[in-house]
Amino acid sequence: MNGIYILLGSNMGNRLEYLREAEILLIKAGIDILDESSIYETAPWGNINQDWFLNVTLQINTSKEPEALLSTLLDIEQALGRIRKEKWGERCIDIDVLYYHDQLIAKENLTVPHPGIPDRRFTLIPLVEMCPLECHPKTGKTQMQMLAECSDELDCKLTDYKL
Repeated sequence: MNGIYILLGSNMGNRLEYLREAEILLIKAGIDILDESSIYETAPWGNINQDWFLNVTLQINTSKEPEALLSTLLDIEQALGRIRKEKWGERCIDIDVLYYHDQLIAKENLTVPHPGIPDRRFTLIPLVEMCPLECHPKTGKTQMQMLAECSDELDCKLTDYKL
C-alpha cells in the first residue's frame, strides 16, 4: 500500500459540516490532503439502532509518525465534541487510520492496517474508488479483491455531497 489513508465518519447533527470541520482541522494540524473519495451515506455498522453515517476517505501526507498522527486525530475528534460512550455508538465525528503505507502496527492503542477494512463495505468502497489495485500489506489482496469477498451487506450509497 502506498500512502496514508484515513476514514472520517459522522452520524450526529449536521454530518456534512462535521466532516468539513474535521478536514479544516487536519489542514491546520499540518496534515496535507492529497486526495479524497466521494462521500457515502452508510447504514450503521455494529449497532444498527442509530442514524446513518456520512463517510469519506482521505489520502493524506504527514511527517507525523503513526502514534503522533493518531494523537492528532483524537485531538480533532475531541475539539469537535466527540464523547466516547459506547463501542460502535453514535458519534459526531470518527477518524480512523486505515493504512500508514505498508506498515504493520499492533499496539494497544493503534492497529494498522485497520482490522475492520476487509469486513466493511463503507471502508472498502471508497478505497476501491481511490486505490483499487493497491494491496493490503497483511493479506496481500487488492482493495477490489477484498470488496468482492466482503460479506458485509449494509447499504453504502454514493451522495452528491462535497467537502
